[in-house]
Amino acid sequence: MSQTTYKSDVEAVDALAQSYKDLKKEIAKIIVGQDEVVKTVLISLFGNGHSLLVGVPGLAKTLLVSTISEVLDLGFKRIQFTPDLMPSDITGSEILDEDRHFKFNKGPLFSNIVLADEINRTPPKTQAALLEAMQERSVTVAGQRHALPSPFFVLATQNPIEQEGTYPLPEAQLDRFMFNIPLDYPSYQEEIDVVKNTTGVQKSELKHILNDRQILDFQQLVRKIPVSDNVLEYAVSLATKTRPGTERATDKVNNYISWGAGPRASQYLVLGAKVHAAINGKYSPDIEDVRAIANYVLRHRIVRNYKAEAEGITEENIIQSLF
Repeated sequence: MSQTTYKSDVEAVDALAQSYKDLKKEIAKIIVGQDEVVKTVLISLFGNGHSLLVGVPGLAKTLLVSTISEVLDLGFKRIQFTPDLMPSDITGSEILDEDRHFKFNKGPLFSNIVLADEINRTPPKTQAALLEAMQERSVTVAGQRHALPSPFFVLATQNPIEQEGTYPLPEAQLDRFMFNIPLDYPSYQEEIDVVKNTTGVQKSELKHILNDRQILDFQQLVRKIPVSDNVLEYAVSLATKTRPGTERATDKVNNYISWGAGPRASQYLVLGAKVHAAINGKYSPDIEDVRAIANYVLRHRIVRNYKAEAEGITEENIIQSLF
């Protein structure tokens, strides 16, 4: 696809909404159901953020990511995180070439979309190397900084049930993810469709919808979308309400939360709301757009206390109460 120039930002937002529809249609050839998950991953892509997919094995997390990278015509690498994975295994390392000069050998992080499979299976040292790359969009090896390709997008998966031999991500590292997206089992009918599609000989051909240049242009466009003061204030107040012991905190927050969301939550609420508005054909987000993505932005940024766990109060219960 060639570079497209739009007459106005309004026309560009319309093109973004259309591209989103085309992407969803193409992804649906392979991925049955999971509409909300696909939508949220695409929102984080246009918002230039990373996502953490949380779900039990067999829910097509890996297939979803590889399908998205294919319809986007982007480079894709998958890293299976294991307890013996070293930072140099993902960033790359210096090697001696035949002329006895050191040469940097790029690791799998040097791709547009990186699937970090079971990120909680690897020790903190390797997690930290990935998270530095996510934040800085570059890696440092032997004192040399190497920029990662653009766009750069990490989709990490985490299995919530097996906690044996896992290293849970610390809060500061979870904060690097724009969204935390839960995956659920398919419905009965969806599962029938999945089994039909995957046990026969038919193979769907996927078309490329967007290239790297167009994605970067859309990410830039999202930054230009105007936000009214009341929506901005709503997003910030939503994040500040989650902080126990502060003046805006609600009773439920003071009772059940030990740690609230930081300023990055406010930024991602606004960015996510902008994209949510654009893909729904609106030129500026409203409060509904903030609410639509609030769960994904806040659920990994608030830490419940023992009382909440004992009483079965979930993060979602607390977030709903803030509305």
